[in-house]
Amino acid sequence: MYSHIGIDVSKDKLDIGWLRDVANNKVKTKVFKHQKQSLEKLAAWLLKNTQTEPQNILITLEATGVYHENLVYFLHEQGFKVFIANPGKAKKYADAIGLVHKTDKSDAIMLAHYGMAQTYSGSLTLWQPESPEARQLKGLLRRLDALEKDHQRELNRLEACEQVDTSPRVLRSIHDMLATLQQEIAALEQEIDDHIDRHPPLRKNRKLLNSIKGVGPVVSREMTCLFAAKVFRNAKQVAAYLGLIPKQVESGNFRGHTKLSKTGPARIRAKLYMATVAAGTHNPDIKNQKRRLLGNGKNKMQALGAAMRKLVQVCYGVIKHQQEYQPQVAI
Repeated sequence: MYSHIGIDVSKDKLDIGWLRDVANNKVKTKVFKHQKQSLEKLAAWLLKNTQTEPQNILITLEATGVYHENLVYFLHEQGFKVFIANPGKAKKYADAIGLVHKTDKSDAIMLAHYGMAQTYSGSLTLWQPESPEARQLKGLLRRLDALEKDHQRELNRLEACEQVDTSPRVLRSIHDMLATLQQEIAALEQEIDDHIDRHPPLRKNRKLLNSIKGVGPVVSREMTCLFAAKVFRNAKQVAAYLGLIPKQVESGNFRGHTKLSKTGPARIRAKLYMATVAAGTHNPDIKNQKRRLLGNGKNKMQALGAAMRKLVQVCYGVIKHQQEYQPQVAI
């Protein structure tokens, strides 16, 4: 039997909610500054108040960008059980229990209740830390993504400036910035490739992914990192995590259309979109599926969404079976 704790994580503070007496609806709350030096105090407060061992305490929180990462690694190292809730599912749970007032304090208490509900339903999946090499790879890819966005912004600025009478100094500044960004992007891409090559499991997985027609260097980096950082039981879980599961919207006489759920990391989904467009021409399995779906009356976007799921399934398959891609249809 766990003692259930919820933590609402923000940039500046950590709101703690402890279900002190569930039967009588008694809770206890506490707020800590979100600083490294506060984490020891937080752990001490939990142990003092619950009067139990860390392994008997379940802490539920939501992923909040990068702000939760140091906290969950610290808690895991101290022996606490950690559950990272899906924000969408946690919100649905809050609506289901009739949470009226939404504050950081109430969110923390709600998360504690959600963790308890998941425990009793048998749906609880405890968080496990990534390997150091996976965590470092994720950080490198985040930085690369940020630089690529900066590069695109500068390209947009250059295009806008070329449409009007712009100072030569401004144009020179933009060109200089573009050159610097391009140089740093190239250097970072090389560092990412070198990092993958230094770790045999990452290197092998990337080689397997590169064997898939339509998967190039960009997607193989992202999917290598994804499969190193997270554990999926099946291909459907991967597709759901990436927001590629179809969702139908209809109500009463209104017959809606099917579209992708688009939950999860949009950054990876955008890269998969471009890879799938290429795979629709060069990958026999994706090409065959696309032709079949269009022949059955699906529109181009529905066929493309299905192709993205298919490509993810193929990626999962080569990693699971540790075998290079073999087309299922005749080339």
